[in-house]
Amino acid sequence: MTFNTLEDAAKFYKNYAKAASFSTRVRSTNKKRNVIKNQLITCSREGKWKLKISPTEKTNPSAGLNCPARIYIHILKDDGVWIISKVMLHHSHSCCPNQAEMLKQHRKLSMSVRRTIENNEKAGIRPSKTYQSFVAAAGGYRDLNFIEKDVRNYITREVRNILELDDAKEFGKYLLRMKEKNQNFFFELELEDDQSIQLAFWSDARSRAACEYFGDVISFDTTYNTNRYNLVCGSFVRVNHHGQSTLLGCALMKNEDIQSFIWLFQCWLRCMGGKAPKGILTDQCASMQRAIEACMPTTIHCWCIWHIMKKILGKINGFKGHIKIEQERSHVV
Repeated sequence: MTFNTLEDAAKFYKNYAKAASFSTRVRSTNKKRNVIKNQLITCSREGKWKLKISPTEKTNPSAGLNCPARIYIHILKDDGVWIISKVMLHHSHSCCPNQAEMLKQHRKLSMSVRRTIENNEKAGIRPSKTYQSFVAAAGGYRDLNFIEKDVRNYITREVRNILELDDAKEFGKYLLRMKEKNQNFFFELELEDDQSIQLAFWSDARSRAACEYFGDVISFDTTYNTNRYNLVCGSFVRVNHHGQSTLLGCALMKNEDIQSFIWLFQCWLRCMGGKAPKGILTDQCASMQRAIEACMPTTIHCWCIWHIMKKILGKINGFKGHIKIEQERSHVV
């Protein structure tokens, strides 16, 4: 068989795989001068491999069964067309045509299904409820060519990525609403040119009141990162008279440079009436240290013992007697 393009040949074999109830994958592609010359497409169960998760821990374990089914496609130099030169149709595993549409490669969401998912997500309907509505409309699970995981993946990869462009504006509106509810709520927000968050700081009325009583020594920590937006999350914490940690303020930062920390500590001082703490505990960050010296020169800056102890193991592992040193250190602590 001949095809005008490599994509047409791969699409033909994919349609055949759906009819025969198996999925495919590109095993190898050979190029010459950055131009594809031939390609090997095999059954997805080709090769000898096994998941690290044991069958007892995974409800649907899968493994490579060294399946020989494959096609070999190459281009003819003279005609410029693609030809299937080698074919192997036999499989080392059983195929179930009734379940072909539920294989990952063949599952798909139609345009109408995608539009319904987008509308339900905007309305705040949970993905599980959205999927159940499709099941009810189709008359059963077997009449759908997608599963609930496909709905969740589409929301994560497509819908929420589109909405992220407006998330910074919505975050600013939320802070304004909090300010309207309580005038003692404090916040400052700076956005990039693309309307993404660069710097943000906020503290509610309860936190500001707690700082007046327990703000003589505070701890500032930036060891947390947000997963979706890749922003550093910082927190100001103080221990109250009951020995409990009390949150005094939060911050989001795009960069951990000196100017960002200076902006943040200046916001902290404005929020707390210009009263600098007597002492502050932080990580061993040079940028943070220089910002504290510039904004709060009278504040005693100390390194947090938790960060120090966490880094000691990596520092002493190079010594021959690191085990003995670690034992002596544990007795000291």
